[in-house]
Amino acid sequence: MEESLKLLESVVRAIYPLDEADWKALSAIWKPFEARRKEIITAAGETERYLYFVTDGVQRIYYLDDQDREATIAFTYRPSFGGIIDSVLMEVPSRYYYETLTPSRFIRTPYSDFRDVAMQRPAIERMLRAGMTQTLSGILERLVEVQCFSSEEKFKNLLKRSPHILQLVPHKYLANYLGIDATNFSKLLNKVRI
Repeated sequence: MEESLKLLESVVRAIYPLDEADWKALSAIWKPFEARRKEIITAAGETERYLYFVTDGVQRIYYLDDQDREATIAFTYRPSFGGIIDSVLMEVPSRYYYETLTPSRFIRTPYSDFRDVAMQRPAIERMLRAGMTQTLSGILERLVEVQCFSSEEKFKNLLKRSPHILQLVPHKYLANYLGIDATNFSKLLNKVRI
């Protein structure tokens, strides 16, 4: 648990500098959590109650339409926050699934505990706002990619943003995330210089 908290601390302090008292209050609310490979942590229709921090493993967030077609929206892996963020923040049922792709370890906190600490400590609220601003910026960048870029441009951008992702995530999920056919993804792997 101590190593997980040190990892969380380094990520949190990169987002927003907290003083020692704020960090102590924030670090006290996290507990370890583990999940097996291919386990649904949060299903569509459930309200996400936890904020997760990934310490090991790979997960994905995906949407399932009424014809059972999947759309992979995002991946989470060490060291990043995870979960269905709109569900947890707005306290509404999720429209998405949060699934482990590999055996995974996390630390997590009930959002109600996080909210209570943030209300008592304004620096933690500012840290959350700074993190959400970065996340929103990334989402807007992703929307431009999805709507404007060719398959090859999407692939190159993914590798520029996350060069290690080919070793972490099965290629069928990467192809789905990019919105391209698995065969075309395979061709891009052979064509694009990495």
